[in-house]
Amino acid sequence: MESGLTTYVDDDLSVLRLIRSRRVGPATFHRLVLEHGSARAALDALPDIAAQSGVTGYQICPEGVAAAELAAGRRAGARLIRYDSPLYPPALHDIDGAPAILWARGNLDMLSGNVVAVIGARNASSLGLRMARGMAAGLGEQGLVVAAGLARGIDATAHTAALPTGTIAVMAGGVDVIYPAENAGLAAQIAESGVLVSEQPPGTEPTARHFPTRNRIVSGLSRAVVVIEAAQRSGTLITAKNALDQGREVMAVPGHPMDARASGCNALIRDGATLVRNAADVAEALDHAPKREFVTHAPRPRQMQLAPTPVPAAIPQSPMQLEHRILSQLTPSPTEENDLIRDLGMTASAVSAALLSLELQGLVTRLAGGRLALI
Repeated sequence: MESGLTTYVDDDLSVLRLIRSRRVGPATFHRLVLEHGSARAALDALPDIAAQSGVTGYQICPEGVAAAELAAGRRAGARLIRYDSPLYPPALHDIDGAPAILWARGNLDMLSGNVVAVIGARNASSLGLRMARGMAAGLGEQGLVVAAGLARGIDATAHTAALPTGTIAVMAGGVDVIYPAENAGLAAQIAESGVLVSEQPPGTEPTARHFPTRNRIVSGLSRAVVVIEAAQRSGTLITAKNALDQGREVMAVPGHPMDARASGCNALIRDGATLVRNAADVAEALDHAPKREFVTHAPRPRQMQLAPTPVPAAIPQSPMQLEHRILSQLTPSPTEENDLIRDLGMTASAVSAALLSLELQGLVTRLAGGRLALI
């Protein structure tokens, strides 16, 4: 074990059962594993944790359900990559709420390559599609792997142009469920020369809630995110915001001020994104960007700090009282966890235990960047 890093020894079944258990998302998964030493030990502890949180009748994911997922993955020709595997993409270890597992079909070496995301509007203009084609092909020629979300428009065009050099398609649903269906042929080509990736179980039909979580993987895999045409309110800009939160470079191709499809890109540039016109501009910007060293071990949950000057409560607080205080402090808008700890005047360990209880009760959710919100 290297200093400062935790090494986990687990099996596929235990990891799958934990991440597929009710109300256990990636952030909670990593916290439980860190606290209990392994997914298997966390599974044993989870029913008691839920009971102490007032959740009655809590059941962990049955072994048969996880075994069925493993079998479905094999039938789909996909490989399970756990968070503690040397095959896990090093860049993803660096993000908050890193996926506990990935299902992948294709050339797994692509996942550890030098990745740049090329994303944009589904209803792209012909000029935007031409830009995406040239951008992706140029990036590939410079030895970069192009990532996108297999969506219509800019994404599909970028994938197609990067097929000869390598591309990663991050799926919102199962790795064997192609959405949109019109990209089935493209997906088959990517599985041959690139790689298809998803954190969802094989056979999962994508729903609206899957796309934001998919987007964080697109940006998390990448050194930089290049945006080509994006409306002011769009999923593309969500991915760009993820990239900023994850410490990635954000670059954008400018467009005409009168074109609504360019409004998001122009706003990104106004707010500090790097203006790029072609792959050469992207490569030059990356050369000048600070080099990031991505960890190659299991991801470490965000370290919580003790409040600088804890204020002792006049009366010792029960876990339920602390939970009520947390709920009164949070809103549906994201709040930084460290800010919450400071405002409560409690130790990080006490707040951490109460938050885990509230997560299992389905009252609080964890967001990227160590933020919390009411459900």
